Amino acid sequence: MTAAAAFFYLFAGLAVASGFMVIAARNPVTSVLFLILAFVNAAGLFVLMGAEFLAMILIVVYVGAVAVLFLFVVMMLDVDFAALRQGFQRYLPVGGLIGAVFLIELLLVVGTWTLDPGLVQAPLGRAAHGESLTNTQALGRVLYTDYVYFFQIAGLILLVAMIGAIVLTLRDRAGVKRQNISVQNARTQAMAVDTIKVPSRQGVEV
Repeated sequence: MTAAAAFFYLFAGLAVASGFMVIAARNPVTSVLFLILAFVNAAGLFVLMGAEFLAMILIVVYVGAVAVLFLFVVMMLDVDFAALRQGFQRYLPVGGLIGAVFLIELLLVVGTWTLDPGLVQAPLGRAAHGESLTNTQALGRVLYTDYVYFFQIAGLILLVAMIGAIVLTLRDRAGVKRQNISVQNARTQAMAVDTIKVPSRQGVEV
């Protein structure tokens, strides 16, 4: 067994085990940590395939931003996970059906590639005309030329999702002080400072 094959089995095994622990762990914080481990192993698989740019993006974007954001949200929100799991049995048939559909689709994709690898090919775009380009340059040329509209639509969808998440989580809570920018900008020296003249040899009532 070569070193590349050994690292492949190592990263693939850890990625599968981490993915299973994401849904099997009882503590949500532990699930997020296993998700980060799965992302790191997936980045290792990308490096073995020669896609170092995708590996870097997976580490920087998903591990450095998305997974850490999940971790902070899970730790900061007071979510009663025991109450959420009470109706798990009711949705188990629907979840099993969806999982079976995804499994059949994956088997069809793998079977098609095994029978005829020529049927499953990534679009090479304009970077396949004898040009010596790096992975980053080839990906950028294809992404911002042939698929620029899809890229913009994906960014718009993420923007709408971000705005929706802010609207859903923004609540007025009792006892929490909020800033009023207009009132703060309208403050004057007379409103901010009270000058009190205390007579000599007399105290101040608090």
